[in-house]
Amino acid sequence: MELILKEDIIGLGYKNDIVNVKSGYGRNYLIPQGKAVIASESAKKVLAENLKQQAHKLAAQKAAAEERGNALQGVALTIAAKVSTTGQLYGSVNAAMVAEELKKLGHDIDRKIITMRDIKKIGEYVALVHFHKEVVVEIPVTVIAENADELKAAKAAEKAAPAVEEAPVEEEAAPAEEEAPAAE
Repeated sequence: MELILKEDIIGLGYKNDIVNVKSGYGRNYLIPQGKAVIASESAKKVLAENLKQQAHKLAAQKAAAEERGNALQGVALTIAAKVSTTGQLYGSVNAAMVAEELKKLGHDIDRKIITMRDIKKIGEYVALVHFHKEVVVEIPVTVIAENADELKAAKAAEKAAPAVEEAPVEEEAAPAEEEAPAAE
């Protein structure tokens, strides 16, 4: 089913894009919610005319998106999370947490325009911020352990414990009595 989107839908397309979707998704969700209309020939002609008339508005929107994107250049996030001794996070780091960290830095970004996989381990990752269909900014995200001191102590204890168990215990040997040959 061919539809014209009326608003940006992350993962599907942007406003005024013509997309192909499964007919159930289009009929039961996109059209009733007002997020899309059927892409008939007349609707496509109306869209083309509207795009011609709104060309300067679209250029202004893209310029504003580039400006917001340039404000995020060089921004790198470090997020502290609780971690188990194996390096697994308790929970995960997601787009909402990235948006919250950006807000602390003075950048008010909606979490819905941030795409990334949920992070479940310590390491370095990338979050994508979609300001416009042609303006996407990559933000490096580093996840560190909130309880790093506890983890180091636990790992040291684990390394010390097996070392004690593996060390052979020396048994005290009783002095051997030398037997003298019996004289008959």
